Amino acid sequence: MITKVKSFGVVGVEGYVVSAEVDIAKGMPSYTLVGLPDTAVKEGKERVHSAIRNSGIKFPLGRIVINLAPANTQKTGAIYDLAIAVGILSSAGELKKDTDDFAFIGELGLNGELKKVNGLLPMLITAVQNKIPCVIIPKANEHEARFVSGVKILTAKTLFEVYGYFAENFNNLREVEPLSFAEIKNESHFDADLKYVKGQYIAKRALEVAAAGGHNILLIGPPGSGKTMLAKCFPTILPDLTFEESIECTKIHSIAGVLDSKFGIITTRPFRTPHHTASGPALAGGGSNSKPGEISLAHNGVLFLDEMPEYQRNCLELLRQPLEDNRIVVSRANGSIEYPASFTLVASMNPCPCGYYGSRAHKCTCNQTCIQKYMSRLSGPLLDRIDLHIEVDGVSYDDLSTTDLEEPSENVRARVNKARTKQLERFSGKDYYSNAKMSAKDVKEFCRLSPECEQVLKSAFERLKLSARAYTRILKVARTIADIDASPEIKKSHIEEAIGYRALDRLVNNH
Repeated sequence: MITKVKSFGVVGVEGYVVSAEVDIAKGMPSYTLVGLPDTAVKEGKERVHSAIRNSGIKFPLGRIVINLAPANTQKTGAIYDLAIAVGILSSAGELKKDTDDFAFIGELGLNGELKKVNGLLPMLITAVQNKIPCVIIPKANEHEARFVSGVKILTAKTLFEVYGYFAENFNNLREVEPLSFAEIKNESHFDADLKYVKGQYIAKRALEVAAAGGHNILLIGPPGSGKTMLAKCFPTILPDLTFEESIECTKIHSIAGVLDSKFGIITTRPFRTPHHTASGPALAGGGSNSKPGEISLAHNGVLFLDEMPEYQRNCLELLRQPLEDNRIVVSRANGSIEYPASFTLVASMNPCPCGYYGSRAHKCTCNQTCIQKYMSRLSGPLLDRIDLHIEVDGVSYDDLSTTDLEEPSENVRARVNKARTKQLERFSGKDYYSNAKMSAKDVKEFCRLSPECEQVLKSAFERLKLSARAYTRILKVARTIADIDASPEIKKSHIEEAIGYRALDRLVNNH
């Protein structure tokens, strides 16, 4: 008897339906699994056999052949264990209830326990898209399933519970109760806040501009000047995370296996800080069992590179495509996988090897050759993709010793949200919603300059020897500053402030 049981697979961050076709024929007992299974899927033979037997259920004898269709896509992981086990029991005539309206997800332990799986959210979304009435998942994945509507989701702790539901018509599987994203979001909080950052008013203003327009920012300053602290405060002033953005982030984190099980969904914008020794695949993703890398894990959030020149040159160049296209394509011998990667890059660096070039408090011990060599670790094309270059110097004793708190992140975030609202209206109907992502056509339309502003920008362009991309970046930043000031037009002060945020251009030209 041949039976078909539905499950799911994942390619990139999207799910697809997998059909586990099971045939049990007379003959010497054997177990054959086809359909491009990887090692984890093949090893499921022993898990399924032991789980059925240790659950007190008779394992059928005969020639068992299992095909995971479509047969031309690689099946990875242990997520098919439950579907295969149900298919075997159904084909053996052990189940009374029909399984056609169900899909099954879950890894089996040798004792029949259902274990948590990665990538559940994109699979459940696929179930909704394919109008599958009901999905049975491990109890351990319950939190992640609470935010999916349009499909009935049942949870089970063991294979025996699933067997009882279909073989004995027990009503023993608990349905997942939906939960409001707003309820969970209100429970989230930040550990950092700008009100604890003393001084650094220019840097904090630049962070506000970067958050309001989705601009990439580079903080340049000596050790101990507060660059890392400023960067950690950046997520606290970003626009509120929407439910749609949260679902996108959760899919990526779920597939990567790094989703926090406390809420089952991402409630704040991601803040990823890979170490400077991270490899290319760790940043970009991929591998034999393809998973998203740090670049994709920062989707809809922040990627922070502390001491940027210390990263490997080839790893830094990986950033160029996602910074331009909001996605990263990982090409391997067995095909290409695309991951979403729309993030704000926040980076920090010393101005020279010793860290004190240009500092008012310490004398720099580096010669010009050392400084130029250090600066050259960052390529021109990469720096052109960073809109704001901000000099961060040491903080004075008077600023540090004051007991007064600075402006809190909550107030700054309110201004950022207002500026983003203007951009949402401006780019209504487009696939982006921030000034940093503007196309060349939109720059021409929304960043018109008066003759006075044109003259200011022309002078800076010639003096700083800016590239065409840097010219466009200045216009986009000026548009954001105008939005913060609720100005429909870009004024001279907006252009001058935007030009002032090109510190690295000045440093390079001074060498």
